[in-house]
Amino acid sequence: MRSVNQLDRLRLAVAEWQAKGDRVGLVPTMGNLHAGHLGLVRAIRKHCDRVVVSIFVNPTQFGPGEDFQTYPRTLEADLEGLKQEGCDLVWLPDVDTMYPLAESFLVQPPEHLSNTLCGLDRPGHFTGVASVVLRLFNQVRPDVAIFGEKDFQQLLIIRQMVRDLALPIEIQALPTVRESDGLAMSSRNQYLTAAERATAPVLHQTLTELAEKLAAEQPWENSRQSAWDQLEAAGFRPQYLEWLSAEDLGLPQPGRPQRLLVAARLGKARLIDNVGVVC
Repeated sequence: MRSVNQLDRLRLAVAEWQAKGDRVGLVPTMGNLHAGHLGLVRAIRKHCDRVVVSIFVNPTQFGPGEDFQTYPRTLEADLEGLKQEGCDLVWLPDVDTMYPLAESFLVQPPEHLSNTLCGLDRPGHFTGVASVVLRLFNQVRPDVAIFGEKDFQQLLIIRQMVRDLALPIEIQALPTVRESDGLAMSSRNQYLTAAERATAPVLHQTLTELAEKLAAEQPWENSRQSAWDQLEAAGFRPQYLEWLSAEDLGLPQPGRPQRLLVAARLGKARLIDNVGVVC
């Protein structure tokens, strides 16, 4: 496994692989890798010959007062985990490489995708996400990239960006990787105290129960309020709990893919999750 932090070296390595007919996959990350990230590496192997993993804590997707400075950075452990998974190359750009100009070009996603759900609580977040992902696509020039379904809103935005800009990249998605008790794996789970960690699985349990109620055609508003109350009783501070189209975050349509999405704070951690709805 190679680690590079210079753009010309990255492009030379990828160009050499592609000249030989190798299909190159990209796993974008912010580091502090857990089993979910490593699952992305294993999953993308099914779609490519060479795997590039990027590690870059992107400042433009953090808002004022968020945890950019304290976001866990565990490079040595990350590299060891990626080596064990057979990653071919780790791309380690610095901020000057990613944003070389004093005033950067940023990508503004469509409002119906970005100014809802997480976008309401984190204004500008998805502008930062789309901007850094587009930069990574231009730097690595992969044939395929993979993202986790845990960040479902992000996944939809990236898919639309690829379609809208006619980028020659296939986007794959990995179902949310969970702990044995159902909690979605996340770098921010380590912000939880022991007591909060014991409570955290209630988020997924509540979401799953709500999906079952919708499948049984129970009224949405009453079911939603009951789920909201259940989360608050457990100690969560819910930010949103929505039932939306899994295609465009519009109103759910019968017979089309649908999703329940939730975000809630528990102590210092902001947790998100989502599950599919069949109805």
